[in-house]
Amino acid sequence: MSNRYAVILAAGQGTRMKSKLYKVLHPVCGKPMVQHVVDQISRLNIQKTVTIIGHGAEKVKVELGGQTEYALQESQLGTAHAVMQAEEILGDKDGVTIVVCGDTPLIRAETMEALFKQHEEVAAKATILTAKMEDPTGYGRIIRNENGLVEKIVEHKDATDAERKINEINTGTYCFDNSALFAALKKVSNENVQGEYYLPDVIEILKNQGEVVTAYQTDAFEETLGVNDRIALAEAERIMRTRINKNHMRNGVTIIDPANTYIEADVQIGQDTIIYPGSMIKGTTVIGSDCQIGPNTEIEACEIGNETVVHQSVAHNSTIGSHVKIGPFAHIRPDSSISDEVKIGNFVELKKAVFGKGSKASHLSYIGDAEVGNNVNIGCGSITVNYDGKHKFLTKIEDDVFVGCNSNLIAPVTIGKGSYIAAGSTITDDVPTEALSVARARQVNKENYVNKLNLKK
Repeated sequence: MSNRYAVILAAGQGTRMKSKLYKVLHPVCGKPMVQHVVDQISRLNIQKTVTIIGHGAEKVKVELGGQTEYALQESQLGTAHAVMQAEEILGDKDGVTIVVCGDTPLIRAETMEALFKQHEEVAAKATILTAKMEDPTGYGRIIRNENGLVEKIVEHKDATDAERKINEINTGTYCFDNSALFAALKKVSNENVQGEYYLPDVIEILKNQGEVVTAYQTDAFEETLGVNDRIALAEAERIMRTRINKNHMRNGVTIIDPANTYIEADVQIGQDTIIYPGSMIKGTTVIGSDCQIGPNTEIEACEIGNETVVHQSVAHNSTIGSHVKIGPFAHIRPDSSISDEVKIGNFVELKKAVFGKGSKASHLSYIGDAEVGNNVNIGCGSITVNYDGKHKFLTKIEDDVFVGCNSNLIAPVTIGKGSYIAAGSTITDDVPTEALSVARARQVNKENYVNKLNLKK
């Protein structure tokens, strides 16, 4: 097998997106389009990958980092001109180069590998990735000879009536003999209405030189979808979401309603977990086996153990153990760590809180900037008062503490092991181990007070 290289075209502005965000950075299932392309290329045996950048160049570099080398196309003068910018990096290499667009997030490594294989088996100088469409209007048609080799690519506007009936189209992805590619690029002309240098012209140049040009036809046109506007972006999202959900279901995850379940590309889910409708699982979330997620739950960048239930709740950037019950309507904010066998009930909010094994906050509580020990019970309406308007402070609740309803714990404060906080208390000082702390005014009953008020009317 010859050396392999990749060129990703990612320099276009994407004006039809009508967006401040550079086109190839628009996300599909939580990941920028160009990152999907890079991820798939990374699964192949590629010696060098070069991404052609232009508009938004620095932002693309920030996103992709060291996963690729870069070449700058300062003026966008067409696809052939874009590939020419990689000459300094690839121009002296022997091997095969794949050229793929950065706005085709659905293309798979398996398809690109098949394209490489076809190219190498036929010993071609160029191989075009093609697909068939029911309505190919607007696409360049592939004209083959009797041996199946490519005679030419005819653009729709230039095609005869007979050629327009051909439904095999050029997808814009190619394999080239690397040396032949850069030699031919020097011969591409910009004598056209747009004054640009077009990569398909390389095909005609190679044909005129008597070189072999072939095509590999994929049976999945959807993989070749180029995203140029928000409509195509939504379609790519739908297709990618379906692909992701099917992969999880094949791996033993139950998704009750795949059409209304949104799982991003890097999520991992264990077997026999059930995902209910309306759930959004995002980022690098890892969910164990035998869990129940949803309905109407949002989880992002969390690690969740086994046999945990997250019901109609939101959890971000946190660790959640096994045999945990969360919700409904709970909010787990970033940097929280929930141990095994914990219960976080309805309308409970955690923020940067550690919750020990077997502890409970069942109703209507805010626990922020707190360390909660094992087997702690936090009563309904209790709050860790962590903010003085300028700074955040820590509340530490040790093991086996019982916090009564409607208690305010004014941080910084430590509640000692095994102690009790009486309902309605506002705690401003540390509580000793196994103490009962009562911090509220004594009840005063004024008998006949209402009658006295009535006499004054």
